[in-house]
Amino acid sequence: MSSEPNVNTVESAPRASRSVQKPEHEPFVAAMPANATNWMSVWRRNYLVWKKLAIASMFGNLADPMIYLFGLGLGLGLMVGHVDGVSYIAFLAAGTVASSVMMSASFEAMYSGFSRMHVQRTWEAIMHTPLTLGDIVLAEIVWAASKSVLSGVAIMLVAGVLGYASFPSMLYALPVIVLTGLAFSSTAMIVTAVAPSYDFFMFYQTLALTPMLLLSGVFFPLTQLPAIAQHVSLLLPLSHAVELIRPAMLDRPAEHPVLHVAVLAAYAIVPFFICAMLFRRRMMR
Repeated sequence: MSSEPNVNTVESAPRASRSVQKPEHEPFVAAMPANATNWMSVWRRNYLVWKKLAIASMFGNLADPMIYLFGLGLGLGLMVGHVDGVSYIAFLAAGTVASSVMMSASFEAMYSGFSRMHVQRTWEAIMHTPLTLGDIVLAEIVWAASKSVLSGVAIMLVAGVLGYASFPSMLYALPVIVLTGLAFSSTAMIVTAVAPSYDFFMFYQTLALTPMLLLSGVFFPLTQLPAIAQHVSLLLPLSHAVELIRPAMLDRPAEHPVLHVAVLAAYAIVPFFICAMLFRRRMMR
């Protein structure tokens, strides 16, 4: 018999060691986007479906914030008068823009995202293509943010036309609106990843979105809140969005803009990794 070593045996050792290490990283890698552009295909698919019902969808997204803006702005505005040196409806307009982005992004990521993932099983069909789960999750987050940008910009334009926002300074609010939409859509996708049914979303709406609406300076200045509530508001993404959007719409300098942008960016990035892993665990059941 030959005394030469078996090449296949020698080469199999490092391969075996690599195969042992691979599963440790595979769950994370599989949950991430394959590249920087794949998600655009899923985004375009969602856009083509939405385009058929665009008018009705936009009307539904705009009706609620417009009611708040004109109902509270004109009604309470007569009693309140001026707030922070501007009319109450001008003060409220900026808060309404931010809250509209929050609601639109959250509802799209939860209800529509859940339908495509769990009810219609669109995600499963897409995953039979070269796209990864990470591509789908990223596309859903960007798509929900895109719809929320339309809502926020529409309200901002209405406020500008009626004289409740300053032009061109309100254009500085556009990147903030985009970042706010990404922050709330990314956060809401975590709820979608763990939701067993549509009813589960009521907990997030009641326990997170509604309190955030009241504690983030949308309807009144944060200085009117108790000290402990003011500290809590620093943890809420909506308050940071309002602190950036309101000065831009009222042509005022923003205080601590880097802090506000950093918080919104953290809410956009960190939840993405969390929900991607949660979705992978759910899809593998």
